[in-house]
Amino acid sequence: MLYKNVITYLFITILMISNNAVAATDPMEEFGTTATNVFFYYEDVEAATDFYRDVMGFRVAADYGFAKIMQVAPKSFITLVDHTKGMHSADEPKTTAIALVTDQLDEWWDYIQTQDVDMRSKEYTPQEGSAHDGFVAIDPEGYYLEFERFNPHPENAQFIPVLDNTETLYAHPDSRVPAGLGFKATVTWFYYKDMDGIQRFYEDVLGFDMIVDQGWAKIYPVGPTGYFGLVDEQRGMHNFTEEKAVTMSFFTADIDGWYDYLSRNDSIEMRSKQIESEDEYRAFVAYDPEGYFLEWDVFNPITANTDLIEAIEAP
Repeated sequence: MLYKNVITYLFITILMISNNAVAATDPMEEFGTTATNVFFYYEDVEAATDFYRDVMGFRVAADYGFAKIMQVAPKSFITLVDHTKGMHSADEPKTTAIALVTDQLDEWWDYIQTQDVDMRSKEYTPQEGSAHDGFVAIDPEGYYLEFERFNPHPENAQFIPVLDNTETLYAHPDSRVPAGLGFKATVTWFYYKDMDGIQRFYEDVLGFDMIVDQGWAKIYPVGPTGYFGLVDEQRGMHNFTEEKAVTMSFFTADIDGWYDYLSRNDSIEMRSKQIESEDEYRAFVAYDPEGYFLEWDVFNPITANTDLIEAIEAP
């Protein structure tokens, strides 16, 4: 009996140590990210590519045919996916928005007015003393594009110094965008029912550190120029939906570390049973507690990825 009790005690101790090791890991510090990306899903991916390249001035960093990776800011990307070959249908609700952070907000407003772009915002009225100003356009298949400037304000005390030290990626010279306009960062917004619960998940499980607290919205740095925003669905531009035509993606140099950590953590549900390997990349997918898809990616050194890897690895 004493022998069995000792074995039981040792087993429980080892289990507790193992669980504490998983919980104690700071994955953002230990495994890190090199850039951020968000997947949007389209019926006509070529028309979407034309819009983002010609009207928005984004560069095509990698072209896989069914998917185009567009560079938005120095380390921020959008991937446009043919919905017949992606994880989501274009018919699903587009329960997301992407903030395009710029210092040239007035100039972007003037330029967008000259283009045939659907607008959610019918006017642009910056407010003196506001924490941020902006306006919202709509891409060809309904995704919200929030042009945004964060202003000196107590709410942005941690954010402004970071943005001030971030270079702007100017629009591609072959686009319609006037010279000198560009974006320095992105914020991908997701919309939630349980803000307290989702905040605990991203902070405790994924290791995100909040940089802006707007009360009903929280912003976290998740890459050198990529940020992630949690929004109370009762206050934001979208309400909660079960299906969501969007995937948040984190580029990383340590995909094996991320997978090992997350696959052993009971607080996250894995969609991928292993790291999936393709010619172009290695990746895996998990779900957050309210059903958003989260993907981790690393790209293989092949010709199709030359420009993308150069952008990711640039100083």
